[in-house]
Amino acid sequence: MYRSRLGNDLNNITLDYISSIDDDSEIALYDIIGSQAHTVMLLENKIINRNDAKKILSSLESLKNEKFNSSSGAEDIHELIESLVIKKSGMTSGGKMHTARSRNDQVVLDMRMKIRDDINIICNCLLDTIESFVSVSKNHQKTIMPFYTHLQQAQAGLFSHYLLAQADTLSRDFQRLFDTFKRINLSPLGAGPVGGTSISIDRHSTAKMLGFDGLVENSLDATSTRDFVAEYVAMISILMTNLSRISEDFIIWSTSEFSFIELSDEFTSPSSVMPQKKNPDILELTRGKTAEIIGNLTAILTTIKGLASGYGRDLQQIKSSIWSTSKISISALLIIKSIVLTMKVNEKQMKKITESSNLIALDIAEKLVKEEIPFRVTHKIAGVLVQLAHNSKKPISKLTALEIKKSVVGTNVDPKIVSKIISTTSIISSLEDRKSFGSSGYAEQKRMISDRIQKINTWRSDMSQRENQIKSSLNELQKTVNQII
Repeated sequence: MYRSRLGNDLNNITLDYISSIDDDSEIALYDIIGSQAHTVMLLENKIINRNDAKKILSSLESLKNEKFNSSSGAEDIHELIESLVIKKSGMTSGGKMHTARSRNDQVVLDMRMKIRDDINIICNCLLDTIESFVSVSKNHQKTIMPFYTHLQQAQAGLFSHYLLAQADTLSRDFQRLFDTFKRINLSPLGAGPVGGTSISIDRHSTAKMLGFDGLVENSLDATSTRDFVAEYVAMISILMTNLSRISEDFIIWSTSEFSFIELSDEFTSPSSVMPQKKNPDILELTRGKTAEIIGNLTAILTTIKGLASGYGRDLQQIKSSIWSTSKISISALLIIKSIVLTMKVNEKQMKKITESSNLIALDIAEKLVKEEIPFRVTHKIAGVLVQLAHNSKKPISKLTALEIKKSVVGTNVDPKIVSKIISTTSIISSLEDRKSFGSSGYAEQKRMISDRIQKINTWRSDMSQRENQIKSSLNELQKTVNQII
C-alpha cells in the first residue's frame, strides 16, 4: 500500500526481511487507539467530516480484538491497520485516516505509549518486591549474620539490615524509572515525517486525548531520536544488574558450604543424574537474562550512534529489544519477590558462623578509642589480638592475660583496660552498641523499617494518581469515539 512511488511489490523474501509485523503485535492496540485520537482530532478541526470519521472509528474499533500476523503481506502493523480500515470503510473515507500523519510519528507514538505502560507495570512490581524485602525484614531484626567485604567476613550484622539494603537499592530503581516516565510521556503525534505538516492540526488535542503530559515539540526531534528508548532500557539494565547481585548472594548462601538459606522447591531444579542436587537455576537465569538486557542496551546504542538526523529504517530493529527487556524485568521481579517470601532462613547457622570469627575486633578498637587512645593505635592492638587468636585457634575472648599483654607492646596502653574491654564485648553487645544513623545495630532496624513502609505507601499513591490520569484520558477518548460511532 505504501509503494505507490515504486513500480513493483516486494517479493516474499524481501518482505520477510523487512517486515516487523510479528514484533509489532506488542503495539497493535496502541496503534489503533492513537489512530482513533488522530481521527477525532481531524474531525474536531474540520479536516474530515463526521461521516468519514464515523466509518474510520467504527473500523478501528472492530480491529481491537483482531490478531495480526505476518501472512498479511504488510510491512508493519501501521500499514496493515490502515489497509484494513480502508477495506472496511472504503477508500473514500478510510483513505483519509492518515491525513497529516506519517509512519514516523505514528511508530514513535506507539512506542512511547507501550513503554509508559511498561514503566507503570514495572514500578508496581518493584514496589511489591521492595515491600517483600521490608516485610521479611520485620521477622529478622534479631537474626545475626556476618557481613562481608571482599567475600571475607567483616562485621557482625542483622539479616534485616541486609534485606533493607536490597529494598533501598530497588527503591532507587523505582525512583529512576518513575522519573524516566516524565520524559517518555510526551506525544510526538503530528510531527509528520520530520518537518511537520501544512494542514491545520491540533497536536495538543491528541496529546491530551491520549493521556500525555505534553509534546515532543520539535518535529525533527520527535520522529528521529530514540534516546528515550535508550534511557528506558538503561534504567532496566541497572535494575536487572541489582537483581543479578541479589541472585548471586542467594545462590552462594544456599550452598551447603554456607547453608544460610534454603530456596523453595518451586524455584530450584534437580540434576538429571544426581538425585541429591537442588540447583538454584531460576536465580542463575536471572544472572543470564541480565546479560541479555545489557546486550539489548548495547544493540540500541550501537544502532542509534551512527544515524544521521532524520528517520532511518535501522530504528525498526530496536523495537524487539524493548519488548524483551520489559518482559524479562517484569518476570524477574515477580520471581525475586516470591523467592524472598518463601525462602527458609537458617538463623542458627548464620549466628554460628558469625560467632566463629573474630568480628568483634573493630568493636574492641572503638571501645579503646573511647579511652582516649588514637584509633590507629587501637587498630594495631586489635590486629595483634586477632593474630594471636588465629595462631592459638581460639576466639579473642579466650586469650590469656599474657597474650593480651603482647598486644600492647610498644604502646602506653594498660593491658588491664584491654582485658576488661574484651570481657564485655560480644556479637550481641556489638549490635547493641552500633548506633550510627543507618547502621546495622538493633536500634536502627525498627526506625528504618517504619520509614520504608511510609515511602512505599507514598509511592503507591503517586503511582495510582499517574495511572488514573492516563486511564481517565483514554476513557474520555473512548466515550468520544462511541458518541461519534
